[in-house]
Amino acid sequence: MGTTAAVERPPAKGATATRRRRVAGLGTLVTVLVIAVVLSLAVGARALSPAEVWHALSGAPDPDRRLTEIRLIVETVRVPRTVLGIVAGIALGVGGALIQGFTRNPIADTGLLGVNSGASFAVVVAITVFGLGDPLQYVWFAFAGAAVAGVVVFGLSSIGRGAGNPLTLALAGQGVTVFLAAMTTAVALSDQAALNALRFWNAGSLAGAGFDVIWPVTAFIGAGLVLALTTLPSLNLLNLGDDVARGLGVNIALSRTAGITAITLLAGAATAACGPIAFLGLMVAHVARYLTGPDYRWLVPFAGLLGAVVLLLCDIVGRLVVRPGELDAGVLVALLGAPFFAVLVWRGKFRKA
Repeated sequence: MGTTAAVERPPAKGATATRRRRVAGLGTLVTVLVIAVVLSLAVGARALSPAEVWHALSGAPDPDRRLTEIRLIVETVRVPRTVLGIVAGIALGVGGALIQGFTRNPIADTGLLGVNSGASFAVVVAITVFGLGDPLQYVWFAFAGAAVAGVVVFGLSSIGRGAGNPLTLALAGQGVTVFLAAMTTAVALSDQAALNALRFWNAGSLAGAGFDVIWPVTAFIGAGLVLALTTLPSLNLLNLGDDVARGLGVNIALSRTAGITAITLLAGAATAACGPIAFLGLMVAHVARYLTGPDYRWLVPFAGLLGAVVLLLCDIVGRLVVRPGELDAGVLVALLGAPFFAVLVWRGKFRKA
């Protein structure tokens, strides 16, 4: 009996240590995110001190014109931009982790569902057919296009012999993505206004969106996060294999449907608000897996926080490198993500999702 107790204690201690390490990691990421938020509010074409940012946020009366200008900059430009960076970063980070889990593909990204190409095609249609030139108008077309593309991909992967197979989902996503990309190019080349808008939107930027767009988009992302959280226990079992998961009582079709719906809501809303941000979900999912291991109950929150941190930091760097101009956050993420992807391939570090 004493021997049994001695044998059982080390795993318990190991599990406790792992849990403490993960909790400490979450605390560290939250701290880094807070620092990134402060920097995002202070850094830009006009640098502000923490005291000036605090005064602008506190609602204190403005004794001079200079402080009124600072408040205008903070409230109308930097606060919305920072909030969008947090919301979109969390959405893309969580979506990246989920898509790798549900497809069991370590190089899967949210673009695999055709979300990015669907949104792009909807934008050029909105401009060309309906004459919409304001980003606040065609952002809703972008979300609808992303959602429809996700539904079509999932529908195509659910029919035929390979129904429900992760490989079928990847192939369907690639086929829809290529088709929509060709259609987008064809439409954009026939309309100069659509081509100009698409060129700007495809860069992926946090600038320009106000709270009239951010709050509705956040509602969709919130719904996606809630749905994502409900899938995490079954997702852990699905990654043991469909047969094992089915034997343990998982409804595979229902679980995958819920997961793909959550990914479409998350990635579609984020893409609609700030354009396609390539590689973010791919990168942070791998880093999160390295930090937490394969347990999606921890991996997904880590990926969400990492996504927000990386997107905000890239946006901050983009404001500094070409001052007084700016480099879009999507460009910086791609510049960071492409070498990251290449290193993963070179070192053969793709761990099973």
